[in-house]
Amino acid sequence: MFTLSRSAAVIMLALVVAALPAPRAEGPKQLIAHRGASAYAPEHTVASYTLAMQQKADFVEPDLAVTKDNVLICLHDDTLDRTTNVAEVFGGRRGGNALANDFTIDEIKRLDAGKWFKPEFAGARVPTFQEMIDLVRGKAGLYPELKSPELYKSRNVDQVKLFVDLVRKNGLEKPESLRTTPVIIQSFDETAIRRVAKELPTIPRVLLTSNDADVATARLREVATFATGIAPEKAILARHPGMVAAAHNLRLTVTSWTFRADDKTSFPTVRDEMAHYLYTLGIDALFTNNPDQFPRR
Repeated sequence: MFTLSRSAAVIMLALVVAALPAPRAEGPKQLIAHRGASAYAPEHTVASYTLAMQQKADFVEPDLAVTKDNVLICLHDDTLDRTTNVAEVFGGRRGGNALANDFTIDEIKRLDAGKWFKPEFAGARVPTFQEMIDLVRGKAGLYPELKSPELYKSRNVDQVKLFVDLVRKNGLEKPESLRTTPVIIQSFDETAIRRVAKELPTIPRVLLTSNDADVATARLREVATFATGIAPEKAILARHPGMVAAAHNLRLTVTSWTFRADDKTSFPTVRDEMAHYLYTLGIDALFTNNPDQFPRR
């Protein structure tokens, strides 16, 4: 029988350990304000973003849509119906399906984006992404989501290019800017994330998912070739808590969404729910509508 000397065995063990993927070092937990502090102010408005920063959000999240004249705006839905008075201002112009991409930025700026939430927010406007950058830069990080790239592609609009061009125009991809205003790009659209990986390689990229198959170890290995993180919805994490360690071993961050005080869950409070995901399951960051409830340690 061949037997290794003790010194040779130690060397071999060291080589094996060195070859294993290093687990991600535990860092500070990150609070991402979902559409701003949207439990307290109308989503994607200056009021919501400002309150999120006052409530110490690490990142503020703008969802990005595109106007008819190719301006990036902060809007969650593809349409303007739910969060503006578009039906009142423009009548039945789009028959209750007012796609933002059918309106110019000047037309959208005529809309009230606050009164639907509470009367005291009447007069709030839909901000452009540039306005949002100017508001948040230097005070918190930016966590934009590219919404519906395929919709825009079907209309011959290159949403990803518009985004990349605006990031470069503002120098947000430069190391000196990232030190004061971190930026992370996210999308459910894998093609968009793969493009950003090539065109903005200095900016971290997160794949959003509501698909259990995306947290399987083999799939995580694939995700790690084009993204720096994965963001499964919290129900998926509850079903597959072991995926956190698997992702960390591949140097992927793990973020989850969305934590709301008005959701009925098995936890006493949203703070307790967030603490479980952050400190028991070990995720790195989460989206919440209630930034003031974030459990820092």
